[in-house]
Amino acid sequence: MSRLARFIPLVLRPLQRRPAATLLTLGGIAIATFLLVAVRAIDAGVREATVAGPDDRTLIVYRANRFCPFTSRLPQHYTARIAAIPGVESAIPMRITVSNCRASLDVVTFRGVPTADFRASIAPSLELVAGGLDGWERRGDAAIVGEALAARRGLAVGDRFTAAGLSVTVAGIAGSDLPQDRNAAFVHLPFLQEAAEAGGTGGEVTQFAVTVDDASRLADVAAAIDAEFARDSAPTSTRAEKAFVARAAADLVELARFANWLGWGALVAVFALVANAIAASIADRSRDLAILQTLGFRPGLVTGLVVAEGALLGLAGGSLGSIAAFATLRLGRFGLTTEGLTIEFDAGVGPVAIGLAAAIAAGAVASLLPAARAGSRDIVPALRSA
Repeated sequence: MSRLARFIPLVLRPLQRRPAATLLTLGGIAIATFLLVAVRAIDAGVREATVAGPDDRTLIVYRANRFCPFTSRLPQHYTARIAAIPGVESAIPMRITVSNCRASLDVVTFRGVPTADFRASIAPSLELVAGGLDGWERRGDAAIVGEALAARRGLAVGDRFTAAGLSVTVAGIAGSDLPQDRNAAFVHLPFLQEAAEAGGTGGEVTQFAVTVDDASRLADVAAAIDAEFARDSAPTSTRAEKAFVARAAADLVELARFANWLGWGALVAVFALVANAIAASIADRSRDLAILQTLGFRPGLVTGLVVAEGALLGLAGGSLGSIAAFATLRLGRFGLTTEGLTIEFDAGVGPVAIGLAAAIAAGAVASLLPAARAGSRDIVPALRSA
């Protein structure tokens, strides 16, 4: 390790000799890495929201041939019939109201849930970071707000806010492992039904969240539910929760796939920037490299020093871009919502690590050709160069 440390000044000195060019190169690499991390964050968020795991046991029962929550209307009395189907562990009726049904970065989603079902089935999966359930149960217009929605809107316990024509009081703020819960406001079901059907609860809901007793039976139970209501006035369409999100957010999924090409383009930009910077640097100091060879530096060592220079550029620029992307995504809590379903941009360690590793690898690989040329140059012509 001490032997390698002796060569660090030889790697740093060329970068210090051309500060303006080095800073411009680092800036370009940082911007490209920022874009790459952002694209990977979008892709990770899409996979988290749409790819089912082996333990997923939730089905969403929706009105057949309906898409936006405003158009999906199902009788609440379907609850008992769904619960009686073999394989169904629980069925929770929900009414969904959104501030905007189209794709948007800032959508407020209200989920109306019966009080007993919320306390028994949903609350255990939430982590209340402020407020409590008692305050929510005491007020008919109270809301438990997901932490992502609360951060985006700057909400705190006790605040009153209005969206989608509804005014609610924040009784609690909750964290969750599920992106849909982090971006929703849970309210009492009768409150939403009363708002939709002035003078009465109406007895209509948007969907049912069904939990099955065995993940392997998801498809069979979904088919049984749809067969049960196939001849009713309100037929159903039942999908696994992740498949339901994937169908609703199909345009966002395609957008994420296109964004992947931007990520590859960012990686190519890093490659080109480093290759250009290293080639220009070698052209300026061919005499210095020849002197190193006359002092006993073997061609392989000279090549290694130049490759290390490229990797260092990738590391420095990649670090700047990755840190900036991480901070922006974490503070901004960005996500795209459509039809009341949210795909968050994952600001976790994974996309950041991929972006940083890609920048370092691109820097090292991009410098290979200039490095090989530097190590194989004839010493005498190089010494005579200006």
